Amino acid sequence: SVNISILIVAVVIFLLVIHHNFLSLSDFLRRELSDPSPLGLQPIDFIPAAPQRLADERNDKEISVVIAASDERLGGAIAAMNSIYQHTTANVVFHIVTLNDTVDHLRMWLRSPPLKNMRYRIVDFDPRVLEGKVQVDPQKADSFKPLTFARFYLPSLVPHAEKVIYVDDDVIVQDDIVELYNTPLKPGHAAAFSDDCDSTSSKVVVRGAGNQYNYIGFLDYKKETIRKLAMKANTCSFNPGVFVANLTEWKLQNITKQLEKWMALNVVEELYSKTLAGSITTPPLLIVFYKQHSSIDPMWNVRHLGSGAGKRYSPQFVEAAKLLHWNGHFKPWGRTASYAEVWEKWYVPDPTGKFNLIRRHSEAYEAK
Repeated sequence: SVNISILIVAVVIFLLVIHHNFLSLSDFLRRELSDPSPLGLQPIDFIPAAPQRLADERNDKEISVVIAASDERLGGAIAAMNSIYQHTTANVVFHIVTLNDTVDHLRMWLRSPPLKNMRYRIVDFDPRVLEGKVQVDPQKADSFKPLTFARFYLPSLVPHAEKVIYVDDDVIVQDDIVELYNTPLKPGHAAAFSDDCDSTSSKVVVRGAGNQYNYIGFLDYKKETIRKLAMKANTCSFNPGVFVANLTEWKLQNITKQLEKWMALNVVEELYSKTLAGSITTPPLLIVFYKQHSSIDPMWNVRHLGSGAGKRYSPQFVEAAKLLHWNGHFKPWGRTASYAEVWEKWYVPDPTGKFNLIRRHSEAYEAK
């Protein structure tokens, strides 16, 4: 009986130790989950699984789509997400990267009936992560758009995904995003882009600058640092507004650190071409992914729709395109943009009316 009593006491002590360790682990995990990311990319909220009826209709495999949403272009991001959501039965989760002062406006808009069952996660982007990596002209500080760099930090934005799609806010998707997600990436490639020499994109000549479709249009080949890279100046560039990323490979190659390195070097040495003013996100991507990226189907990034008010593609081709991209100055929320009627089909009115006012101002500016 003494041995049994000792055994019972030992078991009780053992269970108490396990319980204590479990509580300590739970407390540790709570602290880990609540601590802000060191990059300043802090999840704000997450909409859980869709209602069971919708979940049954949609496939189980989760597809992560990253999109940046600035306040003045929020309507673009909303239309892009709506077009993706309405064209797929896949279990798409949107990771919406924005600034803190846009969150309330975004949440209200996402409650609109066409979007209410959409799954999403809002991530607050802290512009301080760009300190020392981007040179901002004090006289043009208002033109600096920190969210354009969100695509550099994909593993932090979507930490548990193996693969993601990144899209700009000036796109409309007209087919199932699963096809883009299934783009095959070659071994060792962290991303797949649409090459600017592909059959669907015209060679755009930038006034007084040469061609926008090759490396010399984005990088200053007079600089020794660029010449030492031995990258051919006539190499076809690619468009970073739509791409598929293998995040496992991205993390293995430390792509984010590589991009930050070239951003910081540019601040010191001014390595980017001056001929493409404002294009400060593309050059570091071109360097890091030089001959180290796969290609997406050209129909998944039919672009340059915003390079002028004229229509460069036939109505039949626009209808057949899987993704339309209004890169350029003429955005689809301005009435003078080409194919604005296509974008309008997927636009969800702003419940606050704020974006509608921005659109009117935009139209008045473009009409001048």
